[in-house]
Amino acid sequence: MNVQSIAAGAQSTCANGSAAERGIVVEGLEREFGAGARAVDGIELEVAPGDLFGLLGPNGSGKTTTVRMLTTLLPPTGGRATVCGHDVVGAAARVRASIGVALQAVALDPLLTAWDHMRLVCTLQGMPAARQRARIEELIARVGLGDVLHRRVRTYSGGMQRRLDLALALVHRPAILFLDEPTTGLDPQSRLALWDELDRLAHEEGVAVFLTTQYLEEADALADRVAILDHGRIVAEGSPSELKARLGGRRVVVRPARAGAAAHVEAILSRFGSAETTHDGCVRCRVDDGRVDLAVIVRALDQAQIAVASLEAHAPTLDDVFFAQTGRQLEGELASA
Repeated sequence: MNVQSIAAGAQSTCANGSAAERGIVVEGLEREFGAGARAVDGIELEVAPGDLFGLLGPNGSGKTTTVRMLTTLLPPTGGRATVCGHDVVGAAARVRASIGVALQAVALDPLLTAWDHMRLVCTLQGMPAARQRARIEELIARVGLGDVLHRRVRTYSGGMQRRLDLALALVHRPAILFLDEPTTGLDPQSRLALWDELDRLAHEEGVAVFLTTQYLEEADALADRVAILDHGRIVAEGSPSELKARLGGRRVVVRPARAGAAAHVEAILSRFGSAETTHDGCVRCRVDDGRVDLAVIVRALDQAQIAVASLEAHAPTLDDVFFAQTGRQLEGELASA
């Protein structure tokens, strides 16, 4: 069952107060797992009401550990965090009363229907029976599951299960919604539907949405602000447009016509900026000087007698930002390439 069910009968406790008191404030948060290994190493961040915040990072970067601490499932070993003005250690029950959570693993009973799940969570939240039907129908319609409301969950696709999990997290009208990689494994249509709902929750209802993801496209399309987490530390933070603007220059991607020529191409492109060979045999280079004419790069390749299958130039992307900060690509991007 989702974390929000722990707060049975509780109402959101951060409707009033300053933006900081109604959002998330993290100060030097740490989590150590024996032998000095720190999964989260002194991070600082703030998320205000109505923000759609994306925490980006590869597997093992500390994303899930961060979410587990902020949702009171795991105690920090250092630093401090408040959610809706409540300390995640000293006022855990108040935190749980204010949040909705959908974790990576969807915790649904395959033998129950969506209706059964919704009724159960409404009851655990102390909602009067007379109000339950209207709330269930509202949320089920919002996530597009009206046609399968009375079907057992074992017949649902992965996307349908994730949408039901989101509806369950919203039963008690949380002020803050935590989503840990909610679109992993979803088909494109289900992913876009979830994006639309999260955008509406943040920007129309003022819910603070805290989203972890491995998908740069997702963070770029959805998030008002993103933070890049690497080895437990935040290495960059800002809006997607700000992070890309800070990087500057352009990205040039060259696909050699001949297999095995990538190393030679990389050596040539390194004259113009930071170059590296990608997993699919292309060579990409962040051109430090945006005024470098592509014709100059083409002539250099031609003089080296390197045949090129394709050459493209792009404005900086979050993928470039991530690579510049960490020296590697995200697993989610590799899987979708």
